[in-house]
Amino acid sequence: MSGYSLGDEWIAASILLYTVTGAFWLPVVWMQMRMRDLAIRAVESHSSLPYEHARLFRCWFAFDFPAFAAILIIFWLMIARPAIPYWD
Repeated sequence: MSGYSLGDEWIAASILLYTVTGAFWLPVVWMQMRMRDLAIRAVESHSSLPYEHARLFRCWFAFDFPAFAAILIIFWLMIARPAIPYWD
């Protein structure tokens, strides 16, 4: 209806980046639930957070950078709608 095709390079690039974002954010959901469970267990047992929590937090933090960068690029693609050259 808008006159754009799914074959337009900027739309195809956006869809690819959405896939990349999902690939990084789906594991983050599991990490957040695991960190929550570890924190609850630490509170209940009156102990400090285990090393696994710190390890998961570092992974969670590292997964955020490529996912956030992909979202920023998607945002730019949706605004600029650039002609992206490609090779046959």
